[in-house]
Amino acid sequence: MADDLAARLARLESLEAIRDLIAAYARGADRNNDPAILAPLFAPDATWAAKGFGPFKGRDAIAEGLAATGRTDILWSLHYMISPLIELATDGQTATGSWYLWELATMPGKRADQPDSIWVGGTYQADFCRLDGRWYFHNVWLDIRLATPFEEAWGGRPLRRFE
Repeated sequence: MADDLAARLARLESLEAIRDLIAAYARGADRNNDPAILAPLFAPDATWAAKGFGPFKGRDAIAEGLAATGRTDILWSLHYMISPLIELATDGQTATGSWYLWELATMPGKRADQPDSIWVGGTYQADFCRLDGRWYFHNVWLDIRLATPFEEAWGGRPLRRFE
């Protein structure tokens, strides 16, 4: 009974640690792909790829590749990582996962003084590994399914009060 309880607790702790990893990735992405936040989330031999850019191989290459995108292509973003499904391997050392991306972003427009407000939607697929008791991304694939302008633009407009 105690072994069963310990195994169940270890499983729940792993699932929560992986969810925290996904949330930390979103926070780093929302800070213009800050390499100081993103690099520690990846295993040393990790890979990251998306349709249209990447792949990046290795923790440092991933952090720098994403940071370069953050410096040139993303002025502001808000990542929602939605409905993560995580499947732990029986060994408790690896896992797979998928989740939806819903992102609001501001990107450079055709004119320098008029950035574009963009809706981005897609899916992530990932492999995770546990090294020295800590969970990391091992492989990440992003499939962007839509990226479309939001014509009303949220930047610079006052918020309407909701009562």
